[in-house]
Amino acid sequence: MSHKAVILFSLVPLLLVANQIYADALHLEQIQLPPGFTIAVYTDKVPNARGMTLGKNGTVFVGSMSKGDVYALVDSDGDQRADKIYTIASGLQMPVGVAYWSGSLYVSAVDRILRFDEIEQRLANPPKPVIVTDRFPHETHHGWKFIAFGPDGKLYVPVGAPCNICEPDPDRYALISRMNPDGSGYEIVARGVRNSVGFDWDPKSHDLWFTDNGRDLLGDDQPPDELNHAPKSGMNFGYPYCHGGTIPDPEYGSKHPCSEFTPPVVNLGPIGSRRCHEMRQDTSAIRCSRKDGFRVKRHGDALLMCSLCQTGPCWSQTIWRV
Repeated sequence: MSHKAVILFSLVPLLLVANQIYADALHLEQIQLPPGFTIAVYTDKVPNARGMTLGKNGTVFVGSMSKGDVYALVDSDGDQRADKIYTIASGLQMPVGVAYWSGSLYVSAVDRILRFDEIEQRLANPPKPVIVTDRFPHETHHGWKFIAFGPDGKLYVPVGAPCNICEPDPDRYALISRMNPDGSGYEIVARGVRNSVGFDWDPKSHDLWFTDNGRDLLGDDQPPDELNHAPKSGMNFGYPYCHGGTIPDPEYGSKHPCSEFTPPVVNLGPIGSRRCHEMRQDTSAIRCSRKDGFRVKRHGDALLMCSLCQTGPCWSQTIWRV
């Protein structure tokens, strides 16, 4: 079997000093892999790493959260480890999301989407960003955005609720939107989505699948985080009125019953989707022997990979290649 690769983020408990972890402490030998797969550290020099995307020439672009930087990683000698790291941008507001399209890098920055043109030809001398749009809310509570281009050639951008639980403007918050690459043609795809931190499309049907993080302060065991399926636009997934498909919100649930909304396909547990990503890989499920490691389960042609920490998740500066 030929080696297949996906790039993952590692998570470590919050108690680790300085939020750093190194290859000799990762215990990679404990991760159980199917035949034909290997795992190694791609780089440990990307502070506060978040979203990632691949360029046409194999450049790995990485966003960050509090760091405010966007990076480009290059494996110039083909040894499956990044040997050149460029800083594409600095001082941005939560540039978590990155997406590549037609030679340009798109970056989310709370209320703005920025575009860096011809980026792989200018890694050492990045161009000034073009503002694609600045139409999004400025609130930072759930204001970070994981972005991606869909099979329809449109840029998908989630907008989280500006609170733990509230009743925000449904045309402004708690939704997933999409637009043309130039920022035109804005439309809402899904409503009632509190805070999606990852989404992808079925490679055959092109249906949208996405995670949603449930509200806080309802106890240790509920509500669950969710894996949702949106085969068409215009669906509503319940926030703030219903959680997990069956749990009325104690503050807002009397206004709309759960039967009015689309339930999740899978309830992932109260912290199940906190760091979940879907990857199209045709292989058997991967398991991690440690309870605070990666957990993967198959769903159709996709693998759903979750990263859990018993003491709470935080991003390390290590990227894994599997």
